[in-house]
Amino acid sequence: MNYKEAREYLEGTNKYGSVLGLNTIKELLKRFDNPQDKLKVVHFAGTNGKGSTMAYLESILLCAGYSVGKYNSPVVFDERENITVDKTPIY
Repeated sequence: MNYKEAREYLEGTNKYGSVLGLNTIKELLKRFDNPQDKLKVVHFAGTNGKGSTMAYLESILLCAGYSVGKYNSPVVFDERENITVDKTPIY
């Protein structure tokens, strides 16, 4: 695809418009019996300290007997560290 074709494609998608708000995703989640309500999640955001804070909490939860899934972005050392379950990278 060249630049002109890419522009035409992108301009063609505008005819569908955007639907603002959360109604669409809320309806989808409702159809799946709201799985997000059954999860226990900790979300880290901000500029500094996320990685070390996640590592501390991950260790604490594992020592307490919990299973811990972790998604970390951006990758620091290796792509395989991006998603782990109980400190084991998924492949």
